[in-house]
Amino acid sequence: MSKTLKRPVSGQRPSCYIPSRLEDRRIRNRTLRQERRRKPDKPDDFVTYEDSDSEEETPSQQHQVLSTSYNFVDYIRSRESDLSDERTIDPAYASRHILTHDMFRETPIALGNINKVFCSQWLSNRQVVFGTKCNKLMVYDVNMRRVDAIPTLPNSHGASPDTQSGIHACQINPSHSLLATGARHSADIALYRLPTLDPLCIGENAHRDWVFDMCWLDDQFLVSGSRDTKLALWRVNEDLMDFPVAKDAEEEGDQQHQQQQQDVPSYAHISPIAVKECRGAQKIRAICFNKEYRELALLSLNGYMHLFNAETFSQKLSRKLPNCQENVCIACQPNGLYAVGCRSYTLLLDPRTLQAVKKIASRYSGCGIRSASFQGNILTIGTGMGMLMFFDIRAGKYLESCINSSRTVVLKASKGYVAQFPDEEIDGFQQNKYSPAIYTHCYDSSGTRLFTAGGPLPATLIGNYAGIWQ
Repeated sequence: MSKTLKRPVSGQRPSCYIPSRLEDRRIRNRTLRQERRRKPDKPDDFVTYEDSDSEEETPSQQHQVLSTSYNFVDYIRSRESDLSDERTIDPAYASRHILTHDMFRETPIALGNINKVFCSQWLSNRQVVFGTKCNKLMVYDVNMRRVDAIPTLPNSHGASPDTQSGIHACQINPSHSLLATGARHSADIALYRLPTLDPLCIGENAHRDWVFDMCWLDDQFLVSGSRDTKLALWRVNEDLMDFPVAKDAEEEGDQQHQQQQQDVPSYAHISPIAVKECRGAQKIRAICFNKEYRELALLSLNGYMHLFNAETFSQKLSRKLPNCQENVCIACQPNGLYAVGCRSYTLLLDPRTLQAVKKIASRYSGCGIRSASFQGNILTIGTGMGMLMFFDIRAGKYLESCINSSRTVVLKASKGYVAQFPDEEIDGFQQNKYSPAIYTHCYDSSGTRLFTAGGPLPATLIGNYAGIWQ
């Protein structure tokens, strides 16, 4: 919701200065107080009380109330005219309004024979970058509806087909100047300049197994986590940023070498500044950075959650999650609250103790939680059955539709593409009424568009799904 404290340029009162608003405000406050005073059937464990029950407001408070407009049009006009008004807006309000009023419509994206989309990020208001299981880094142009391939970066040792196991993560630094993602070798990382997507460097000699996730601590420091249970800390310094974008091939030389150099511009090779093993972990699956508490939160496949101090890069604690199976995704709210996706529910964890404060049961049994993200007070949950669910953290329940109050808001993805391979899986696969797993989803900066992608849940099936909701 928008809020604009209007300052009149001429005259004494702004257009929203309507005295009857005060009486409406008193009625609403009186109703809320009566609701609080009503004794519930079951007493609450924790109750708060206001400093005063007085209904009267001071003249200065009344003047401020009447001078404040909650009209979104007033907010836009004030921002466009660069007026001296005090303006605030809830960035998640647009997402909530579109979801509750059933305004999202899906535009499927045809990706051909690409196999499973694992990660995604919005590069701008018209481009989305995503990585696939078949080791492709792609960019989708929303306006042109075109998919372009970005060359992946090989390391100095060369990459055999056995080491190419997919791009599982892609992250953009806070200033939107660098993109970090997987390289051609799945145990390496690659960095690209933004917005041009020119290759900057490749990070190697840190992991012996696939890199499953990564996160930026700030504009220079990046952390990657791998199946080898190790965390690597990388630094992109100013000297590296000055590395030349491309290098001209020598006039006399091998034609094949010139062609390779033309396909992939020159880039630097870097090593991590620190590598730490996560004690008590079995294959690091997901990472997120908690800015509020300055710590790294890790999920491992043996059902543990681990915390690292981001400033000292040292492990603080490990905690076994309650009855947690297939914990493959984690998200962090700006205030520090953690959300962990499991097989049949989503856990909300207190960042101070890692105690579960809420267990959000899935509305569909056996769907599996494959992706999670926070948009304000709304937790978006991507499932293994092609559905997106939305949980209202503030209300403590799934987001309800304003069109039909008897149902919750759910987005059902289209089927995408599935290859007819392997043959022995096809019969059972068709009988199960296939729906793609939502391995990744992300909102654009305005919160009014949502990119969702994934593919078949069984590892033996080849296929893909991607769509834009707007």
